Amino acid sequence: MHRKKLLVASIVFGLLTMVPLAFAGNANPGVLSPSAHSYGMTYGEWSAVWWQWAVSFPATINPMLDLTGADCALGQSGPVWFLAGTPGFPATRTCTVPTGKAILFPIVNVIDDANSCPPGTPGGGQPAPGQSLEDFLRQDAATYIDPVDILEVEVDGVALHDLFNYRAPSRLFPFTGDPSLTAVFDPCITGSSQPGVSDGYWIMLAPLSAGTHTIHFKGGISSVFATEVTYHLTVLPGKP
Repeated sequence: MHRKKLLVASIVFGLLTMVPLAFAGNANPGVLSPSAHSYGMTYGEWSAVWWQWAVSFPATINPMLDLTGADCALGQSGPVWFLAGTPGFPATRTCTVPTGKAILFPIVNVIDDANSCPPGTPGGGQPAPGQSLEDFLRQDAATYIDPVDILEVEVDGVALHDLFNYRAPSRLFPFTGDPSLTAVFDPCITGSSQPGVSDGYWIMLAPLSAGTHTIHFKGGISSVFATEVTYHLTVLPGKP
C-alpha cells in the first residue's frame, strides 16, 4: 500500500444536534450513530474536516506522526476533538481533553489526491474521459479501504461492535497539506489548496465524563498494513 494512502480541520464549525437521537438503533452506547448528523454534519463530512486538520501541520509536529501525545492539542477547536491514527506504526499517546467535547478518530482511513501526483508517481492518475474527479478519487480510495479486514476499538476496556457499519466516504473537499509531508506521508501533497476525498472507518464518541479514559483502536489489512494507537485521555472537569 502506497504510503500516501495510509493515514493516518483546522477550524470546526458545528451546530449541535439532539444527541439522544444519534444513539437510535446503535449497538454501541456512547458512540454517535454513523447515520446521524452529529454536531451538524455526517461522519463523511467530519472526516473531510479531520483531514484538513491532520495534514495542515508539518511533519515535526504532526499528530499522525506523534509517538507520545505531545501534539494532541494542536489546532483543536469547536465541539469535536480529533484524535489521530498513524501511517502504519503503533503509538501510545497521553492527552488532555476539555470536558464536553465529542471525540472523533479513524480506525483506518485514507485521503486520496491521486490526480495531484507528479507524472509517474505510484498511485497517481487522472479521471477517465467523462468521469468526474470526485468519482475517480472515490473509486481509487475504495481500492485501499475495500480490503480492510482488521477493525478493533475498545473504550475503557469495552470492545465496540459492528465496526464495519462505520465506514464513511466523503465528498470531494479542498485541503492544503504542509509541504514537509510530501517526503514522509504523501508525495502528492502540493503545499497549495488541492482536491481530495476521504474513505475509511470512523468512530465519534459522545463527550466522555471527567476523569481518565483509555481508547485503543487498530485497523488494517492482514499481512499488508496496520495502524494501532492507544490513547490515555484525561478529561478535565469544568466548562468545555
